[in-house]
Amino acid sequence: MKIPINIPDIDKEEIREVTAVLSEKSLTSSSFEGGKRVQQFEKLLSKFVKSKFAVAVNSGTAALQASLYAIDVKPGDEVLVPSFTFVATANSVKSVGAKPIFVDIQKDNYTMDPNDLRKKISRRTKAIIPVHLYGHMAHMNEILEVAKKKNIKIIEDASQSLGSKFKGKHSGTFSHLGCFSLYGGKVITSGEGGAIVTDDKKLLEKLRQIRNHGLAKNNLTTTLGLNLRLSEINAAIAKIQMKKLPRLINERKKNAQILTDLLKNHDIILPKQRKNETVNWYLYTVALKNRDKIMKKLNASGIGARIYYSPSIHKMPYYKTKLRLPNTEWAASHVLSLPVHPKVRKPDLARMKKILIDSRN
Repeated sequence: MKIPINIPDIDKEEIREVTAVLSEKSLTSSSFEGGKRVQQFEKLLSKFVKSKFAVAVNSGTAALQASLYAIDVKPGDEVLVPSFTFVATANSVKSVGAKPIFVDIQKDNYTMDPNDLRKKISRRTKAIIPVHLYGHMAHMNEILEVAKKKNIKIIEDASQSLGSKFKGKHSGTFSHLGCFSLYGGKVITSGEGGAIVTDDKKLLEKLRQIRNHGLAKNNLTTTLGLNLRLSEINAAIAKIQMKKLPRLINERKKNAQILTDLLKNHDIILPKQRKNETVNWYLYTVALKNRDKIMKKLNASGIGARIYYSPSIHKMPYYKTKLRLPNTEWAASHVLSLPVHPKVRKPDLARMKKILIDSRN
């Protein structure tokens, strides 16, 4: 694909840093605090999102899984999640023995609907995982209000939203724990990787144990843990990527604005940035008729438009239920994500516009 949906911004800086790791022959570390570059990356991340602490792990999925262990989610517990997201959110819940309960989304930005959330809470509800989808912020004020009344923990799935904010507050920092992904297609990457942010010192200590086989500082296993460590090679890439993040987001923002100007006043539902919201524009997602036909034409033209997420999780063979989630099902049949990453140029955006407009009927 000439213009993929996302592509990492890698240059000599990352290569130099990875080469240094190889030269030092310290490729990973099993120490409680993590390796040198792991710690450097964690400090850069916590400073960027204005959290007290960050814990690097080897994927966004690992971040979710470790967070669920950290708040003692157990078999028999229920965790409320949107169905309209990547399957890792629900899989993480299943992996700790709990049951994912699927919540519908709002049409305005495809994130968890607080009204449907209220209806799905039961005496077994242990946690809520709102997802900041496509880089758009979930309606956290309403979700926090619901959770506070019922004394329910929140884990933010901020895998797609590093750099997104609402009223100046970063995604991942509204709740007990925030989880980020550093997968190759995200706004920044380490190839594979993830991280958790928190302001809670006890959760920090527990997360450090969970990522390293449950080992405490005294080298005794005092809680269940796994090998979720981020290698020094991955951390070296992440460290350099963090320094580029403001520029990368700004370039995405410019492309998103150009595309909005090109597509407005046509019969296409465009992504909306709420008042007081900053979006990182991980994906530029529209909704329109004849979505599948238009995607094929874009792909044939070398533009890597993609459909996320169809089928939604509650329609997947493993999870398949008779549950009705009207907004989720509408979105799954109408949305189309377009590339706006820094490698996309103005002529590419103009070509996207032409194909979208010409192919609507």
